[in-house]
Amino acid sequence: MLIISLISLYLFLSMGSKILYYLVIKPLSFLPHFLLYGIANLVFLVTFYGVGYRKKVIRANIFSAFPNKTIKEKNTIVRRFYLHFCDLIVESIKNFSITSRQVQKRMRFENIELLNDYYTQGKSIITIGGHYGNWELFAVAVSRVSQLKQMAIYKPLSNQFFDKKMKESRGKYGLEMIPMKETKQYFERGDSSPRTIIFGSDQWPSNPIRAHWTNFLGRETPFLFGAEKYAKEFDWPVVYCEIIREKRGHFVTRYHELTNNPREEKEGGIIEKYVELLEKTIERDPPFWLWSHKRWKKTKEQVLSEVETN
Repeated sequence: MLIISLISLYLFLSMGSKILYYLVIKPLSFLPHFLLYGIANLVFLVTFYGVGYRKKVIRANIFSAFPNKTIKEKNTIVRRFYLHFCDLIVESIKNFSITSRQVQKRMRFENIELLNDYYTQGKSIITIGGHYGNWELFAVAVSRVSQLKQMAIYKPLSNQFFDKKMKESRGKYGLEMIPMKETKQYFERGDSSPRTIIFGSDQWPSNPIRAHWTNFLGRETPFLFGAEKYAKEFDWPVVYCEIIREKRGHFVTRYHELTNNPREEKEGGIIEKYVELLEKTIERDPPFWLWSHKRWKKTKEQVLSEVETN
């Protein structure tokens, strides 16, 4: 989605989807990483110093999340986020032609034995993560790291051509993409082999009234509740997936167990554990979370007021 929105915004708004893909995106994807990062540096100059892509949103989110940091520290986070965001653009483009060897070199996995232990027990699990690090590279890499079959919930793009290409890119090495509306039927499938279904649960929910509200980065925030709901309904253990940036273009994914007995957790307890770990991940190195997302669109009071009005 990063690729589609930004390239469409800055380059070829009038071009057709297929032309944009075959004449621009696909050829760029064959460039070596060092050249792509040169392009990322140029895009940074345009987005940060020029058009100021979502600068008000990014600054407001970061300044609110870290009230105890100095203005200089907050501005440094803003600038580093833009650098990371531009890297994400070219890294996502690279995914359209990235080789298995390149993927293995740039995305390491730790604590895989946690997933394989569940496989040995014949258990399927839920993996829950956030938009931190490089989740697109994670999607390409994850299917080969454990014995569990890997599946991921996603929201289809409105552009059918790019939706198909994004699914092909993410699933080229085995990840199966599940449209959000079809989530429950995938849980109900009687697959003979254990699997994991991956949720990204840190963006603004389409129905905030049904979300789980909790304190996150100093503000009352709604979180998608699906991961906990399905974990309890189908009795699947839940694991947190943490993607850490080691250096430019290189990441490590670490797995942390949230619960082995989801039905014993209190209401909202699984999401609370997830939020706590995600917050620690962000606070450890803030620039690598998706600050450009309009995460705090409305307060809980505003949401409840709208419901009462309707």
